[in-house]
Amino acid sequence: MAPQQDAGAGAEAELPEYAGHYRLESCLGSGGMGVVHLARSTSGMKVAVKVVHARYAKDREFRGRFRQEVAAARKVSGAFTAPVVDADPEAERPWMATLFIPGPTLSDEVKRNGSMPPAQLRRVMAGLAEALRDIHRVGVVHRDLKPSNVLLAEDGPKVIDFGISRPKDSELRTETGKLIGTPPFMAPEQFRRPREVGPAADIFALGSVMVHAATGRGPFDSDSPYIVAYQVVHDEPDLADVPAELAPLVLRCLAKEPEDRPTPDELMRELRSVSASYDTQAFIPGQRTVRDGPGPAALREERTEEPGEPAAEAVRMAAEAAAQEPVRQPGKHRFRRTALAAGALGLTALGALAAVTLVDTGGPAPAPKNNAAQTAPAGFSAWEANPASGDGGQGTQGAPQCSYGAGKLLCAQTGQVFALDPSDGRRLWRHPVADTMPSGPPLLSGGLVWPSLDLGRRRAALDPVSGKVRRQQDLPAHNGIASAGGMLLLTGADGTVTGVDSASGDTKWSRPVPGQAAPYFTTFAGGPLAYATSTSDDGTDTHITAVDPRTGEVRWDVRLKGSQELLGTADGSVFLATTDAEYGDTKAVVRYTPASGATRRVDLPVPLEQAHGTVRGDVVHLSGTGGTLVAVDMKARRQLWRLETGASRTSDPVADDRHVYVSAPDGRLLAVDARSGKLLGQTPPRLGKHSDRVAASLPEPVIADGRVFAGAPDGSVFAVDGRDPSVWSHAAR
Repeated sequence: MAPQQDAGAGAEAELPEYAGHYRLESCLGSGGMGVVHLARSTSGMKVAVKVVHARYAKDREFRGRFRQEVAAARKVSGAFTAPVVDADPEAERPWMATLFIPGPTLSDEVKRNGSMPPAQLRRVMAGLAEALRDIHRVGVVHRDLKPSNVLLAEDGPKVIDFGISRPKDSELRTETGKLIGTPPFMAPEQFRRPREVGPAADIFALGSVMVHAATGRGPFDSDSPYIVAYQVVHDEPDLADVPAELAPLVLRCLAKEPEDRPTPDELMRELRSVSASYDTQAFIPGQRTVRDGPGPAALREERTEEPGEPAAEAVRMAAEAAAQEPVRQPGKHRFRRTALAAGALGLTALGALAAVTLVDTGGPAPAPKNNAAQTAPAGFSAWEANPASGDGGQGTQGAPQCSYGAGKLLCAQTGQVFALDPSDGRRLWRHPVADTMPSGPPLLSGGLVWPSLDLGRRRAALDPVSGKVRRQQDLPAHNGIASAGGMLLLTGADGTVTGVDSASGDTKWSRPVPGQAAPYFTTFAGGPLAYATSTSDDGTDTHITAVDPRTGEVRWDVRLKGSQELLGTADGSVFLATTDAEYGDTKAVVRYTPASGATRRVDLPVPLEQAHGTVRGDVVHLSGTGGTLVAVDMKARRQLWRLETGASRTSDPVADDRHVYVSAPDGRLLAVDARSGKLLGQTPPRLGKHSDRVAASLPEPVIADGRVFAGAPDGSVFAVDGRDPSVWSHAAR
């Protein structure tokens, strides 16, 4: 057949007749990213093929985004999604083919037939809950679940369109990053903290989708996406006309805080008990032929119109909505500083994990199981410890976050801080703390162990040998806290910083930091300085102030062009990630040397979304959304390698001279060759019985004495030999 014209993509050359070996038969739909075709394989199998618009195929950044979409779609292919059949993101016109699924989208079904009856609503909601359970289990967050991304197939709803980032769709943007999604179906945290969105955002979207299916409108309605943003953050949802038996469950999905929303498994359990008439008969919507317009397709793009310029009052309301919510300050480090505002602890996925009553009261515990791989080097035994007694090793407390200090592995977990013997995993001591998910591992400062930097004003400083309380410290009122050089740095509401000696508890100094109105600090393990950063409102420059934590004196002060985020320090230089002011993606790495004032910049061939990184000598290692790892040699001024790990995302990378290590959402530890970027080995997954809960942030691995230590979602801590990752698949399981 003749090539199809792209009527929806503007003046563009004729579309190809083939994508790979798939013959394109008819156009199913066109959107901001590409055109979706009905096609057939050589054997005659029907597939839906998305072909990227020609004008974007030449954009390397856009190609990177499409590559991430393909990776995410492949990872979640299953019973509740459209399985990926084939793809070529490197083609002249990148394309992806999925199994063709007959059936309209939920959006089309509601437009054609009106709101759904209760029985159909229950089946659709249960099907979407099952889909999200499987999607979240592999560590993927959809972030754009909406009626046009739900296909109504004979065997239940299918979720489509993963990882789409359209260049010019109806999206709100801030200076700190890109708000990905469609405003009427976005969760409050997608407006407040767009770079730290977890699986609970998909649950909120599910609630909004169900309101649309039941009423033909959303729970928050306005012609302006900015007013919708305000309503989502502040107003109660409108559930009028939602069936009474489903309204309470939908309302829970629409909770403002992520931790208050149910998990997909909880949704399925409650749906089974909603009504005795609940059944699993297939929902078979009225069928529509291809000629009816954009309709049945596994891959579907829906054209959305650009919103007009919003009224000044709407913009002001949206800005106030964001300003009134707690925001995590930019920048982080190995010992993360935390802005202690309300809600800062709600950034773990699907809410804080349930508190666990611990039977024991501290002290040594029996040694964990020791499972040495037969091929491991002589003298080393891999081990795995499950320190939460009475939990059966299944981790209702989440993944432990660990650091190395005083010859021990110091770990924090919901409800406890504990120390393990790094040689065999034996628990040396345990100290109970508030049942709150810690924001980072315990900190060794001033010869004492500080359980966490986010547990209120009164802090317990522990003896590293026994775990007993050495001192109870009442700290001054503060909005943020960091640690460096044996000092605790507390930032007050007025911007005044107070330096407290960790060893003695004495206040050493208190003063503002010149030029920094709210100096929340970034620090790095072993580094002598603390860094306060602030970016101009338009993102054109970043102000960095380096402070001596012992005295509060400014050591150096500079303004650098662009929006910069600190990554690390080495050899007297600081390394920064340059982010795009519109999208928030990392597009370059910068090395700044204060002694000479020299600046060196290396652009990334393909920008990284939500990148975070670490520094090892002259090399910066970055990890981005989609599990992409990148190594940049600042001395050679080039990107060394780029690796797609297959994980949906990873922890901050940690490196030694030979390897780069990251943790995946399913508890795997991955090792990559630092020189070539080749994946050398990975441990088995450790999800535990709460596999429907996926953390928004992942604990970093710890390197010490030739071993690599990691915490996993099943609540375990494990150790493997860092010298030979090839044996990891057999170790400590």
